[in-house]
This record gives sequence, C-alpha cells and structure tokens, in this order.
Amino acid sequence: MSILNLKNILVADAITCGGVFAIGLFAAAPVGALLGLPENVVAIGGWICLAAALLMIVAARQAVPNPALVKLIALGNLGWVAASFAVVATVAAQMTGLGIAVVVAQAFGVLGFAILEWKDAGAPRSLVV
Repeated sequence: MSILNLKNILVADAITCGGVFAIGLFAAAPVGALLGLPENVVAIGGWICLAAALLMIVAARQAVPNPALVKLIALGNLGWVAASFAVVATVAAQMTGLGIAVVVAQAFGVLGFAILEWKDAGAPRSLVV
C-alpha cells in the first residue's frame, strides 16, 4: 500500500478516536445510560482515545510514518479490542442490547484499523510510494 493510504488510515482512525473523546468528555452520562455502561467507562475510554489520536496524527504527519510508531498504534488498537470484549464480558448483564451491539461493532471496526495499520507498517519502504 502507499504511504498516502497509510496516512489516510491513520487520519480516519484519529477522527474516530476524536469522536469517542468528544463523547467521553461531553456526553458520558447520557451515552452511558443509553448503552447501559457506567459513565466512568465511557469517560475513561474517551481520554484513552485522545492519547491514541494524538499518536495517530503524529504518525500521519511524518513524511514516511515511522513503522515502529504505527505498530505501536496497531497494538494499542488490539488492546482496545480486547478491552471492549472484556467490558462486554464483565458488564453485559447491565448493558442494553444497543450497548452490546455498539461495543462489539466498534471493536470489529478498531480491529480493522489495527490490521490495516500493522500490514502497512510492515510494508517494505522500497515498495511504498
């Protein structure tokens, strides 16, 4: 894949993280109630996403994104996926059906980002244009 494609993936991932941050900062209580999640889980998730988004923007702004940084971002995304399923496993009884569906769906979306980022980080630089 091209460097431009990797940068677009990183920017898209950062935008989604920014959205989760905004939700965690400004709407943790109503979103938590809608999904059946504790408010602090929504808020903490938002702050984690802010940190991740900043790393993604740093990588996307590099002329050639640093492969180690992109792999770190991908590993962080895998951690998010694992944490998402852990949240469902531990609080599913109090979650709404919508909440379970949203948490599982976003986990698979983040997994997609992780796979694309890891794959592109490992691409030989001579083949990346």
